[in-house]
Amino acid sequence: MDPLDRLESASVYVIREAYHRFERMALLWSMGKDSTTLLWLCRKAFLGRVPFPVVHLDTGRKFPEMYAFRDRYAREWGLDLIVARNEAALAEGVSPDTVPASQCCHRLKTEALTQAIQQHGFQAVLLGIRRDEHGVRAKERYFSPRDARSQWHYRHQPAELWGHYASADAEGGHLRIHPLLHAREVDVWRYVRREGIPAVGLYFARDGARYRSIGCRTCCLPVASEARTVDAVIDEVAASTVAERHGRVQDKEHAYTMQKLRALGYM
Repeated sequence: MDPLDRLESASVYVIREAYHRFERMALLWSMGKDSTTLLWLCRKAFLGRVPFPVVHLDTGRKFPEMYAFRDRYAREWGLDLIVARNEAALAEGVSPDTVPASQCCHRLKTEALTQAIQQHGFQAVLLGIRRDEHGVRAKERYFSPRDARSQWHYRHQPAELWGHYASADAEGGHLRIHPLLHAREVDVWRYVRREGIPAVGLYFARDGARYRSIGCRTCCLPVASEARTVDAVIDEVAASTVAERHGRVQDKEHAYTMQKLRALGYM
């Protein structure tokens, strides 16, 4: 089997397994290449439609190109889009200018997600994270339980053997489902090329720089690049020795920051 077919088949299996198990499920969409690829896979898994809500955690600080991308494809793909915002934190003026980046992420993303899960009663949420993105995410499971406060107890994760996944969350909690966990950055870009999946223009070089990882405009730094096409991005990523999230501010505060964030419920 072609490697991309194998990747697609494994991801679709996880998506359909989750849909079979949980009546109230949602997909988190950041408009990045990974979550957009996951959204594409969900559309393929269910014959062109996404039969559950798609949630965007809106910090109010995304790039304008990301908001335009969200609105366009939510409309074209007929998505049931939920925009979740932690209005209390925004009213307090929480931003990377007023608090450390890690605390900003927790208030504007993790708390917003917890609020959305509680408000809509979601039992499970699909996310487009991958093991190769970060050492902490390499510890993850495909079906990963969170407690009632969305916290991740990474020392007490269920075993996943022979395609058997956890189906029970902690009391009052939910499951995080990770259908792209086995994919690499270059795999995702090769799949984007094969399928013709749209991507935000920030990923492609302008004036000698591009973004390799996108999120809030205040916390993402571009990398030097001349990769203006998907093919060029694939070649660049395949040859790179620099971490994909090298330009993310929250990853640079302390060595343990990402683990602390994810233990508290970050994506």
